[in-house]
Amino acid sequence: MVTVRFTSTLARHLPIKEWEVPAGTVGEVLGAVFDGFPPIRSYVLDDQGTVRHHVAVFVDGSNIQDRQHLTDPVPDGGKVHVLQALSGG
Repeated sequence: MVTVRFTSTLARHLPIKEWEVPAGTVGEVLGAVFDGFPPIRSYVLDDQGTVRHHVAVFVDGSNIQDRQHLTDPVPDGGKVHVLQALSGG
């Protein structure tokens, strides 16, 4: 199983909790969360299924490489963190 956590910034808008889902690709892991809680999908992905520009997704502390197809692997026992990316100067 994989642990998926969302930043408290997202939790302010939606009652999202920590999730335990089967391991797989980032797309499969997030898809399992979206299946259980559909409203969070539009906060994380755009209309094309790509990670939104203002969102960062980390697997075991490393930023994912494939923000478009979400093919990065998430190993069993892994941790996925979804958070609002910070930008500005």
